[in-house]
Amino acid sequence: MDGTVDMLNTLWGAVAGIAAFAMMAVGAAATPAFTFKNIDGGELALSDFEGKPVLVVNTASRCGFTYQYDGLQALYDAYRDKGLVVLTVPSDAFNQELSSNEEVIEFCEVNFNLDMPMTQKTAVKGRDAHPFYAWLRDNHGFEPSWNFNKVLISGDGTYVDSWGSSTKPMSPLITKKVEAALGG
Repeated sequence: MDGTVDMLNTLWGAVAGIAAFAMMAVGAAATPAFTFKNIDGGELALSDFEGKPVLVVNTASRCGFTYQYDGLQALYDAYRDKGLVVLTVPSDAFNQELSSNEEVIEFCEVNFNLDMPMTQKTAVKGRDAHPFYAWLRDNHGFEPSWNFNKVLISGDGTYVDSWGSSTKPMSPLITKKVEAALGG
C-alpha cells in the first residue's frame, strides 16, 4: 500500500510539474485574461475576442492626434469582417481626456461616428495602470508615451508589436502586421 501511495505521489508530482511548466510557457507568450469596463456599461473581456487579433489604442479627445479616430475606424472597417478588433481605451494619462465617460461617448459619436469597442476612461501608465497596461510594461517593456499609442495582440493572445502616436492606423507598418495576424 505504501508503495502505491509513493508511486501516486511521484506521479502526481510529475503531472503537477508538467502542468506548471506548460502554464509558464503559455503565460510567457499569451495575454492573461483581462477585462475592461465597457463605456456603454458591462465589461469587455479580451477573452471575448479569442481567435481575433486586437489592436488596443489609448485615446484622448483633446489631443493633437485625435484625428486618428478616423484612421482607426477605417482600419476597423477594412479588417473587421476578417476578424480584427480595434479596442479604444480613453485615458487621461496625459491630461487631454474629457472629464466623464458620457462626454467621451458624445464627443466620439458627434465628431467621428465610431462603432468600435470602447472602454471607460482607464489609467494606462504608472502605478495605477490597468492590469493590461501593467502586463505590457512588465512583460514587453511597453508603456504609452503619449495618446494614440497602439498595441497589437494576436488571436492567440500574444503580443505582436506596438507603435507610437505618430504611426497612423492605416500605415503599412500596422496593416502588414494586422494582415499577418489575420493569417494572410
